[in-house]
Amino acid sequence: EVKFAAYAQCYGDVRHWLRMHPAGFVIPYPARRVNNVYFDTWDYRAYTENLAGVSERSKVRLRWYGDIVAPGSGVLEVKQKRNHFGGKLRYPIAEAPWSAGATWRQIRADMRAQLPLDGKAWLDHSPMPVMINRYSREYFETADGRVRATIDREQSVYDQRYRAVPNTRRPAVMQDTLVLEIKFARADRQFAVGLLADVPMRVGRHSKFMNGLRAIGLV
Repeated sequence: EVKFAAYAQCYGDVRHWLRMHPAGFVIPYPARRVNNVYFDTWDYRAYTENLAGVSERSKVRLRWYGDIVAPGSGVLEVKQKRNHFGGKLRYPIAEAPWSAGATWRQIRADMRAQLPLDGKAWLDHSPMPVMINRYSREYFETADGRVRATIDREQSVYDQRYRAVPNTRRPAVMQDTLVLEIKFARADRQFAVGLLADVPMRVGRHSKFMNGLRAIGLV
């Protein structure tokens, strides 16, 4: 996985680069809204390990799709980083763990009831909802399916710390950025490097998690 970040104004240039690329990027799925609740330990272990660049670290989040701002049915994901490589553990949450007026305690209990033992352990390890972030995502892939790309933009972040119920009405102020992510198998690394030679963005370490925490004032 390689990430590029730029100002939101670069969206037209980036999308044009993908659509006109000789590798023949196509649109396999329609664009959609991505929503995440990030959980952490009470002493912010995921945050501090990310800030320090610890080579082996994990983040726990609930992800769902669509325009529903409140936590909905989706997947509890454990995003794991091991040196230069990453992966995910995924645990489906079939029934939305939210109803009007539900507290975070109730939402977590509803999520936990739907998880297998190892999923419960991850949620218990990171029990505190830190923030909700939302953004629009567009999907692309090369005609041969070897390289996938996404464009994320229009991000908004909602601080959840010290709140009994989800905050879905008061977003934090943050800069509108654009993130291009390129994903490929290890065996296709050289192919992907050649494909990215003229991308109109700068490669760099970029984390929506950390940028969201900066917006809510944690960093």
